[in-house]
Amino acid sequence: MTYDELVTAVTNYTENNVPNVDMNTFIRQAEQRIYNTVQFPSLRKNVTGLTSINNKYLSCPTDFLAAYSMAVIDASGSYEYLLNKDVNFIRQAYPSPNDTAIPKYYALFGPTTTSGVNPQITNELSFILGPTPDSAYSVELHYYYYPVSIIRGQLNGIGTITGGTGYVNGTYYDVPLTGGTGEGAKATIVVAGGSVLSVTISEYGSKYVVGNIMSAAASSIGGTGSGFSAPVLSVLNAEGTSWLGDNFDSVLLYGTLVEAYTYMKGEADMMALYDGKYKEALALAKRLGDGLERSDAYRSGQFRAPPLPQNNGVM
Repeated sequence: MTYDELVTAVTNYTENNVPNVDMNTFIRQAEQRIYNTVQFPSLRKNVTGLTSINNKYLSCPTDFLAAYSMAVIDASGSYEYLLNKDVNFIRQAYPSPNDTAIPKYYALFGPTTTSGVNPQITNELSFILGPTPDSAYSVELHYYYYPVSIIRGQLNGIGTITGGTGYVNGTYYDVPLTGGTGEGAKATIVVAGGSVLSVTISEYGSKYVVGNIMSAAASSIGGTGSGFSAPVLSVLNAEGTSWLGDNFDSVLLYGTLVEAYTYMKGEADMMALYDGKYKEALALAKRLGDGLERSDAYRSGQFRAPPLPQNNGVM
């Protein structure tokens, strides 16, 4: 099932032409609920990086949700899998800056803080390692993340800006972007010297294509000015497909229907029907993601679903 097929199905089921912006919200909410209920293999990603000598901190990927495993690779190429501990354990076990060696433990340290006159807490997380690395070791992190949504053509990158003239200087948040083939995109726009200086996407929207020319109403950025434009440089998921849509579309469909029908304050019996269908599809998806996928799992304590018994024609 593609994004367009999903939108059509939800529209037909509910007999209601839902605004595209709201439909995208329903889809994202359904995906998030499913991904937080079932640990599909598609939710895991591997990245590699490097530690720094005498630096116990390691940055998290920007799309990081939770760690699955972390390994340090020594000079011989051997993997040393680190144990996940609390920050206070690492601080207590290795209190001195001279406690350096190949790391054995890691902990999620939390957001970092920017320096300067007005320091701010960033959205990005970091790890703390123990002991502090004594060399620049390669690190392999296996972690959970949210895959790109099935929503098609999400605005992701803006090209060279034509700044225009006559705009009011300032920073404007959640400015609706106009133009192009899509809708729903918003951005933080900075105006300096009467011209648009930068555009940072805050809402992706949908159905955009590379080459669309974007702009914004003057009323949204100070009330005066004209001439601002910028081309779409890149979009997320130009095809509108996803692993979930390709392999388990029933749970995505009924999950989106539950979100949509809740918003519409639909009839109780239909709401119960959609919710029941969603839970039924979710149970099958959970058997696949949390059970069959782990039949030979290394970690103890995880649920493992045995294969279904074979009838072989015997009643």
